Amino acid sequence: MKIKLVVLSVFTFCCIFNAEAQKLKKFGSSVEKKIGPKTIKVPYTDVISYLGYASTGNEDAVVDGKKFHYIYIWVPAVAPELGVRMLSPVAKTKVKNAISSEAYTENASSSDYFDTYITLERSTIFKKEDISVDAAKNATWTQLASNDDSSEMPKQPSGSSYNSLLRYKSEIGSPTKALTAGLYRIGFTTYKTGEVKGTFLAEVAAPVKLPGVVMAKTIEDLKKEL
Repeated sequence: MKIKLVVLSVFTFCCIFNAEAQKLKKFGSSVEKKIGPKTIKVPYTDVISYLGYASTGNEDAVVDGKKFHYIYIWVPAVAPELGVRMLSPVAKTKVKNAISSEAYTENASSSDYFDTYITLERSTIFKKEDISVDAAKNATWTQLASNDDSSEMPKQPSGSSYNSLLRYKSEIGSPTKALTAGLYRIGFTTYKTGEVKGTFLAEVAAPVKLPGVVMAKTIEDLKKEL
């Protein structure tokens, strides 16, 4: 009887843990505000969400031995800051107005997930009419920021804080690190060399409204939305 109770308690704890692990808080910017005794991060004004599924052997590039996948973003105006975060698996996380990819729809019930590692990169393409598959392939991409593990993100089912979040402030006056209008991409892989497989939620955010931002898994899909 005691053994059954212990097993039941462990099972209950795991269910509660997994349910809480997928509660995603509002995406806070780098700006902090004191409310009473607490200091909070002021939520980003503009957040775009993308639901996807990374499958084995479907990577876009291999960088330093790691299999990278990319999500492309068209940013139509100067931004003071951009935030990026990624959660895997999506599980029962509820997200309003998210872009849902076909791959995610087909694999939404999958329990697969991966140890996320993300990058934010800016290209040398600054006009939407210049965007093409070849142009993106031949552009110079500058990595602005990266993140592996973030304690601000929900824990994964394993109990580890292996989801990712980064914030990048524009370096005004810098030809390579200012957040100008142009083509950007989120790169994602795993911390350890290996396969990237599982559902994920990727979000890009800004502290000001940026009408016309487009987010897509491929350049072809991005162009269709521009």
